[in-house]
Amino acid sequence: MPEDDIEGYVHSIETAGTVDGPGLRYVVFLSGCPLRCLYCHNPDTRRKKQGKLTRASTLITEMAHYRDFLLRTGGGVTLSGGEPLAQPAFATALLQEAKGLGLSTALDTSGFLGERADAALLNATDLVLLDIKSFDPDTYLRVTGVDLSPTIAFAERLGRLHKPMWIRCVLVPGLTDDEPTFERLATFLAHLPSVERIEVLPFHKMGEPKWKDLGLTYTLTSTPPPTPEQTERVRAIFRAKGLTIV
Repeated sequence: MPEDDIEGYVHSIETAGTVDGPGLRYVVFLSGCPLRCLYCHNPDTRRKKQGKLTRASTLITEMAHYRDFLLRTGGGVTLSGGEPLAQPAFATALLQEAKGLGLSTALDTSGFLGERADAALLNATDLVLLDIKSFDPDTYLRVTGVDLSPTIAFAERLGRLHKPMWIRCVLVPGLTDDEPTFERLATFLAHLPSVERIEVLPFHKMGEPKWKDLGLTYTLTSTPPPTPEQTERVRAIFRAKGLTIV
């Protein structure tokens, strides 16, 4: 157990996640996020204290309970959110203890707080799931309310460290669907040696009811999901640069 049994704010836990890293994953959704994404499906994770204050030892005990099951599937532990780097010390403790259990570890992040990921945290991270909302700075600002440059700097740093990355891009018609921007992103990613795969995720509105429950204004009500043809065109852009699409 961590010597000081650090506490952190946890939104929720998924014990058999299938989309946040290889195999089945024990996914810890941490609370707190500096981004204000227009299509966020977990707006209830924005503030840390919206989550439950939880001891690291509590989560580690539960991870150990699922250890054999996770190992048999080639899975492990993923920290997501919210933004796990909003609580870097807590995230580090969880990742280090998961590694101590012999489990693979993944960090699901926007990269905006990448400077908070110190050597200890990254040494305990096997895989980074990096969500790049747009490669156009103006669009990124419109979508997230924050600057793009910290995410790009974090991606470059991970590339220099040869830290495996899965890149995620959400395709939103009328917002993040500019194909020349995807061309530039593909060129950038093709020069990072540790990018293992790209996920082009079609926009959905599954989080809209949460916005209404929280009294927030959801501005994408009239935005449709991308067509299969549009999604395939974007995926083809990445394939043309030699990148693996899933």
